Amino acid sequence: MKVFKHTIKLAVIIVALLMVSACQKLLDEPAENKSFTEQTDYTQSANMIQPLIGAYAEFYNRGWEEYPPLAVRGDDVNAGGLGDQQDFAEEDKFNYNKDYWMFNSLWQQIYKDMFTDLSAMDQVQLYADAGASQAKADQYIAEAKVLLAWDLFQLSRVWGAVLVPQTSDPSDILTTELTPKDQVMQYISDLMDEAIPNLPDMRPNERTDIRGGVTKYTALAIKALANLEMQNYQAVADATGAIISSAKFSLEPDFYQLFKLKGKLNNENLLEYQYSDFGQGAGDQKAYLFAFFGPQNWSPYVKGAGSGWGFYEPSLKWIKFMLDRGETTRLETSVLFTNRGITEIEKDPNYSTLPSWISNVTQDGDTINDYSRALFASGKHYLPSDMLTPGRTDYGNNKNFQCIRYAEVLLMYAEALTQGASGTAGSADDAVNLVRERAGLPDLSGVTNAQVMDEKFAELAMEWGTRYYDMVRLGNYSALSYEGRTFTEDKVYLPYPQAQVDQLPVLGGN
Repeated sequence: MKVFKHTIKLAVIIVALLMVSACQKLLDEPAENKSFTEQTDYTQSANMIQPLIGAYAEFYNRGWEEYPPLAVRGDDVNAGGLGDQQDFAEEDKFNYNKDYWMFNSLWQQIYKDMFTDLSAMDQVQLYADAGASQAKADQYIAEAKVLLAWDLFQLSRVWGAVLVPQTSDPSDILTTELTPKDQVMQYISDLMDEAIPNLPDMRPNERTDIRGGVTKYTALAIKALANLEMQNYQAVADATGAIISSAKFSLEPDFYQLFKLKGKLNNENLLEYQYSDFGQGAGDQKAYLFAFFGPQNWSPYVKGAGSGWGFYEPSLKWIKFMLDRGETTRLETSVLFTNRGITEIEKDPNYSTLPSWISNVTQDGDTINDYSRALFASGKHYLPSDMLTPGRTDYGNNKNFQCIRYAEVLLMYAEALTQGASGTAGSADDAVNLVRERAGLPDLSGVTNAQVMDEKFAELAMEWGTRYYDMVRLGNYSALSYEGRTFTEDKVYLPYPQAQVDQLPVLGGN
């Protein structure tokens, strides 16, 4: 947990871009942009890691409001209603409000992070210029590039054409032109090619300098994701094949526990946001606010454990899809059922008799009571109350947030092969069946692209909007037109936040 025990100022003015309403105000304070550099003794080589530690700390410091607009638009998940976030519910229905504060916050935080990464790169190089190891500096700079690439990838999937910062000087963004999405994805792919030779050749959980920090394989996975968006399937197969052939990663045998404490720094994870209460029931901690995802009303096994807000629920469509497949492990893991939700499923004559294991009591003894905002809650964002450190009561406290899993790597590889790419890490059948076997499903033979996409739907539901972006990429808009929604091509991207359009004229009219 070294990331949480070091702090660094990292040129405050640089990372403040777009955190206030007026970007121009930033340019009136150039002295602050220099103070850190002038006060730092770069001959102290042992301190070279500190800018990178600061970049990781900022990377993990996510606001709860960032993930929801990234992930809510697929047919696997619905926004909980009857709350004070009506514009979030409208986004789920493809009705976008350019003035919605959550969209603006996501934009701000991503740019803040990217300028932190760029600043860290500059600071690390100054240490190298003053005599520190250039090889170690190259590694640290490569790590910052990976963090930046992940954020830029999310930004462009949401908004398409975006402003790609090239320097740590935020004033440069005022004269930057918009970069189309495909070019952004190619930029990310090229950036990962730059980074890979300088990154550790190991799993993130094998690192001892920065536990769980990014490695060569994290960069390969991000490269694969970027090329998937460009439908460059051979590049996807090559990148994911390299990960598979390394034999360094494996699927966590227990899918349910993967999303609990056992999932922290698991052999399946290539990238995750890390949090900790340091094993203490009070005092300092670093935590993500998982309450957004949790049930609004429950009777926890451990009395006093806090409930959630009820804003994020698996869709009825997805639950029925899973029931049709005979899924147990992944369905039980991914859904917290209420009695009201169970009754709603049973209203459909085709599902009038449900498996006996479906219950509003989890296998860890937490009872999910009815609440008005939603019928179900996300089990992937749930930490059982008996896994909380005694003394901690916040929903999901001490849980990590997974970003890229080996299961997704396997399924991207299979997808690429079924789209015509050639692979050197086994067949599409091999990759898909590894994922299916963990879920307790029989093997497939001669797997088709449609079957791979169904497997992604089952495996990655409620994770990072994967289903939405897959359907958009494949032009399968009918899948997104469900439960009264109508999706059309003009709804692919969110509108630029009006607060940013007002400050960045290049966004106007796009």
